[in-house]
Order: sequence, then C-alpha cells, then structure tokens
Amino acid sequence: MDNRPIGFFDSGLGGLTCIPHLMQALPNERIIYFGDTARTPYGSKGISTIRHFSMQIADFLINENVKMIVIACNTVSSTCLDELHQRYPQIPIVGIIEPTAEITAKTCNELDHIGIIGTKVTIKSKAYEKLIYNKNPKLKIYTTPCPVLVPLIEEGIIQNEIMDLSIKYYLDHFISYNNINTLILGCTHYPLIRKNIEKIYPGLRIINPSEEIIESIIAKLAAKDLFSEKPVFDNTFYASDLSENFVNMINKIFENSGFKVAFKSFDLETYK
Repeated sequence: MDNRPIGFFDSGLGGLTCIPHLMQALPNERIIYFGDTARTPYGSKGISTIRHFSMQIADFLINENVKMIVIACNTVSSTCLDELHQRYPQIPIVGIIEPTAEITAKTCNELDHIGIIGTKVTIKSKAYEKLIYNKNPKLKIYTTPCPVLVPLIEEGIIQNEIMDLSIKYYLDHFISYNNINTLILGCTHYPLIRKNIEKIYPGLRIINPSEEIIESIIAKLAAKDLFSEKPVFDNTFYASDLSENFVNMINKIFENSGFKVAFKSFDLETYK
C-alpha cells in the first residue's frame, strides 16, 4: 500500500477530464495535478520546447513525492514519453496514447473508418497510427489536426455557436469524405466538447482517451502494490497561471462530489 498522491499533468485544463474517471474507479486515491495554463497550448510549439516544459513539470511532481506520473496530455505523450521514462526510471509513468490504441485495435475491424483529431504535434507524430497498426494492421485510419479548439476550450468558449462552427470547420469534410464512423478524441481537452460533437454528428462512436487510460493506471498501481489504503490529504491542483477558467472547471468537475480541492499557483521558472 502507498498513500502518496498520483501526479497528473497537462498543458492546461484538458487533463482534468481524466480525474472523474479515476475517482470513480479508485475513490481512495488522491491527486496532485499540474496544468501549465500560462504556456498552453503545447500543440503548436516545437518538440524541444515541449520536452523542456514537460521535464520542468515532472521535476516538480517528483519533488512533491508522487508515487506515479500520469501524462494527461496527448501532445506530451506523443513526443516525450521515452525521455521521461529515462529521466525517472524509479517511478511508474503512464502516457495516454497507448491505452487508447489498444482499445481501438481490439474493438474496431477493417469495416470501420477511424478518425483521429488532435493538436498539430500529436497528429504529425503519427503516434496513434503506429501503435494501432502494430496491433491491428488491417484498420483504416484517418487523421486531422484541429489547432483552434484547445485555445477556445481554455477560454471557456464551449457551449456556443463559435465552438460548433469551429468543430464543423474541421470535421464536416473530414468525416463525410472519409466515411468516419469512429472518432478518437486525441486531446484531453476534447472530452469537454464531446456533447457538441455528438450533437453535430449523431451516431458517431466516440473513443475517449481520458477514460481509456484508467485501466492502465490501475494495472501499474497493482503491479507495484501502490494502491492507497485511505485518503490522507486533499486533492491539489496547481497551475502556472491560476486563471478563472481553470478554477471554474475544477469546481464544475468536483461539484457535489464530496472531494476536497486545494488550488495553488506555482512559478515553473524555479525549475529552469
């Protein structure tokens, strides 16, 4: 047993979409979350910059004595996972792409047309295609980047016409031309607009990596006997810019949940 917290991080508030699924599966676990809201989005930045930011945040989480690091960011998972494993061999690190690739390969067949949406960096890396094809090479996969969606979500522009028009701009032709029937939300921000997508494209099967990652977290904890016996402190949510949207999103996610939440701002320049 290990009552230390699990560390999560993302480029902003998107990784928060993983937390309710974890709390439902493992209510005794506690979270330290870091959202790099001052420097989001990562998806349009260079890989060397993304790696530098990711190492800073991981160093911070290690200093907070987490027992595991969960990369709740597709962009970081597609570019930095191997480097993070090499830097911190003593701690389990879980990326978000591989669990989703596994479930996609298991549950889809050659009749399916699978679409993947994500940031420019995630799509360019082809990380999803490589992992999925490795497990099921007969599948048909199509990808497209949707760079404006993350900034809109970070600004809280979700349930309105601007978001719906942006989704249609990226997906109308992509879905119709490729006959997409299954869509992978290849960015942890995108579950926050899942209802928009389902409203515009009814009948589309949605695969949500923020949910699919939970089984991998459970497996890692079980393998090293790291489950918490009981919660011993509050969930803590750090942000490099403790914005109103970040706080509002956490309050919305944990509303009526009974979980205590602490907010903290942190300057990552300490970790240059």
